[in-house]
Amino acid sequence: MKYFITILLLFVGIASASELNLRGYDEIDVPIGTHIPVISLQEFSTAYCEEGDKVSFESTTDIYLYNKNVIPQGTKLVGYIDKKNEPIVGTNAAMRVFVNKMYLPDGFEIPIKAYIYTSNNNIIGGGLTPPEKYIRVPHYQRWAMFRAMGTLQCVPGATRKMGEHVTIASGADLIVVLVAPIHLTHTIIN
Repeated sequence: MKYFITILLLFVGIASASELNLRGYDEIDVPIGTHIPVISLQEFSTAYCEEGDKVSFESTTDIYLYNKNVIPQGTKLVGYIDKKNEPIVGTNAAMRVFVNKMYLPDGFEIPIKAYIYTSNNNIIGGGLTPPEKYIRVPHYQRWAMFRAMGTLQCVPGATRKMGEHVTIASGADLIVVLVAPIHLTHTIIN
């Protein structure tokens, strides 16, 4: 009988210990694709920054999920330049910024996986440069009263200008997009 009571108490103790109490915090998963509006806290450019250089941002609005403020205004996001391409003839410089840490206003650090969002697969810059010169080509109207009447059309030449560096100014409005969910167990309670 003593063994039965001991085993019963052991099972009850294990069952109660398996229910973890997270100090009153709710667990929330912020989904992939969540957009976080931010401003840049410093200027960075392909002209003088290298891959791996640290960049930082600050959120400009509160992000709510399930009536909870999961990412409050003033949250600092830190990342680095993940990829950088120099300008070449025909193409402007480009860079991609990876954001890997989020610091809540109370100082709590949360690891994240996110990029600065652009419609060009999260790559900032990289557009085509304008043509170096335009060639004037006359086009004559087929049914014109006078055959000498025509239209002069400017057609882009075969070569393009040298690309330029891309710069993000301090205070620029940007959007950070999550590429992996954030598992939050810490939220700020007002």
